[in-house]
Amino acid sequence: MKEQQKLEYLVEFANKQLSHFIMPFWRRDAVDHKQGGFYAHINHDMTIDHKAVKGLVLNSRILWTFSAVYKKFKNKQDKEFAERAYHYISTHFFDQQNGGYFWSLTPEGSPAETKKQIYAQAFTLYALSEYSKITNAPGILNEAIETFHLIEKNSFDTQKNGYVEACTQEWEEIDDLRLSPKDMNEKKSMNTHLHVLEAYTNLYTVWKDPALKKQLENLIEVFLKHIINPQDFHLELFFDEDWNTKSTLFSYGHDIESSWLLHEAALVTENKDLIETVEKVSIQIADAAKLGIYQNKALLYEDDRAGKHKDHEFEWWAQAEAVVGFLNAFEITGNINYLEHAFSIAKFIEEYIADKKNGEWFFRVDLKGNPITSHEKAGFWKCPYHNARACLEILHRVNVHKP
Repeated sequence: MKEQQKLEYLVEFANKQLSHFIMPFWRRDAVDHKQGGFYAHINHDMTIDHKAVKGLVLNSRILWTFSAVYKKFKNKQDKEFAERAYHYISTHFFDQQNGGYFWSLTPEGSPAETKKQIYAQAFTLYALSEYSKITNAPGILNEAIETFHLIEKNSFDTQKNGYVEACTQEWEEIDDLRLSPKDMNEKKSMNTHLHVLEAYTNLYTVWKDPALKKQLENLIEVFLKHIINPQDFHLELFFDEDWNTKSTLFSYGHDIESSWLLHEAALVTENKDLIETVEKVSIQIADAAKLGIYQNKALLYEDDRAGKHKDHEFEWWAQAEAVVGFLNAFEITGNINYLEHAFSIAKFIEEYIADKKNGEWFFRVDLKGNPITSHEKAGFWKCPYHNARACLEILHRVNVHKP
């Protein structure tokens, strides 16, 4: 198949996934008409767990998705769902006393876990920045800007650089910094820095503030200096406050996601020297990530330099990011091998990850493409942001390559 045919397939893939699988599910099956907002947990078999806590990460990603999809296609219903998500976040998740947003809520909408996880603050900032693009209310952008200032005031390490993982409800130091039980209890992580970078990039597209630009460029430098391993170009995952690496694990999914998010951030700064540096590093990261492509099928989740861990399953979000990351590498280099990776992974998604019966994508599949039914269809982490964003990125990027 020729280059143009592969690009045309990716456009067809993106339109189909958005219109037939992803957005219909979230419009039809995810809305919580009884308790407000959206369901916290939908099982693989489509039953609802009405006792599950409602997470800020899921709800902010829903807000970002409906805002971004409305911006692209101007479907009035999507704007209404974005308004629903925003209203629920601002009414229930927002901490009126201390500022910022709670980590989770009870099913009824009261605070459950009140800590300020910077990862989640960043996603709320990311979502508010996107939502501000589709509404004329100036207060939305102001809320995003205030969230930026709270992150800078309470999380930024002025002595050793970077961002501390979490704070208490009152923005004080906290003992348990972990994003999830499987994460290490360390002061700093790749994951939080990646999504602060992503959020600041989006905010800068609507608010050209010099202090924001300075911190965005600094974040890129943090990745170049501390997070990207200079030997193998995988991203280190956990660090102490002095930037000592605390894990031998690396994540193929985060590698490929960071390869294009770093490039996007550099482009937004319009710093030519930084862009040139990041383009080279982005390709090196993409080359490291492609080692996780299993039998030319799809991208494995993670691995361990110590040889003690190998995850032989395919997770939905990593495939979405892989399509964008390898497409981005193709755009930078013109090397059709990267386009081939994006194409083949999209084909795998279409055949095995997309749920042809109930819509959306399966959380995980095994090496044969069989869904792992113990994972939810939607939940605290399972959201429409990775896959919807991948489709929007494809439509934007491939348009550049039209003859």
